[in-house]
Amino acid sequence: MTRRRWIADRVEGDRAWLLGPNANHLFRVLRVKVGQEFDVAADGVLRFAKVVFASHDQVEFALGAEVESAALPQITIYLSIFKFDRLEWALEKLTELGVSHVIPMIAQRTEEHLAKAAAKRVERWRKIAREASQQARRIAPPEVLEPMVLKKAIAEAQGSRIVLSEAEEHVSVKSALSDSKPPLALAFGPEGGWSEAELEIFHASGWKAASLGHTILRAETAAIAAVAVAMAELEPR
Repeated sequence: MTRRRWIADRVEGDRAWLLGPNANHLFRVLRVKVGQEFDVAADGVLRFAKVVFASHDQVEFALGAEVESAALPQITIYLSIFKFDRLEWALEKLTELGVSHVIPMIAQRTEEHLAKAAAKRVERWRKIAREASQQARRIAPPEVLEPMVLKKAIAEAQGSRIVLSEAEEHVSVKSALSDSKPPLALAFGPEGGWSEAELEIFHASGWKAASLGHTILRAETAAIAAVAVAMAELEPR
């Protein structure tokens, strides 16, 4: 039977701990007992683990042998900030799909009140990513960075870079990915799309424009669809 998987809150040598709400969930909801066996991701390495102590505020594991886990292609998402409820839903699904980094961006058409409030939401976004990672049996959550202005964010991107644009009429995401390899960066605009000036910045910074088709997609739909295609194209056969 497949063992449940947890991401450790603290690691010291061959010991790992779940703390606070994570421990409380395992102790009170799942009724964990000393001696139960799990897989625990400890500092990015998946290991066999046995519970040696359990309480409402901490669960301690003795770590054993490393457990083989599949590697995912490194995909960084540059996600223009949009309505928080939909952005958080997208973050959960992007985490399940396996992205490695999420960089919230302030674009020209990002609503001003959302841009101002975004920095205070980062810890919540990281919590959502962590919970989704455990549900998806990942060994680590994606890194969710602090919000950045678009020009600075995309200038620091590495590897293959694709900006999704409804203005692109000839290049599909699949064809753009055909000559791409990890690490891959994908950028998605806010409600209302990119401005012409922003698309010029992308072009000058070496990004390739691509389209998801002829229909206009919501920001969260576009992000999930593009990442699903990218994972299918880039995962090792």
